[in-house]
Amino acid sequence: MAPQTPVTLVVCMGSSCFSRGNNSNLVFVQNFLKERGLEDSVQLVGSRCEGECLHGPNLRVNGKLINGAMPELLPDILEAELKAALGTE
Repeated sequence: MAPQTPVTLVVCMGSSCFSRGNNSNLVFVQNFLKERGLEDSVQLVGSRCEGECLHGPNLRVNGKLINGAMPELLPDILEAELKAALGTE
C-alpha cells in the first residue's frame, strides 16, 4: 500500500552532478523504482542544483541530502534510504 504522501527523491541535474554520474543515475533510479513497483510511492524529480557541487553527485530523499551517490553505490543507497523513508525496514 502506497503512503498517502509520496516519498520525494530529488536527483540533482546541475552540471557538476550530471557530469559526475547523475546522468546515468537518473536512468538507474527510474528503472529501480519501476522494477520494485515504487513509481506510485516515490515522486522522482530533478533539480538544477542542490548547492553541494563539490560533494556530488547528489540526491535528496525526503529532504535528506546524500552526497557522493556514485553509480556503483546507488543500489545500496536507494535500498537503505527508500526502506527508511517508506517505513519498510
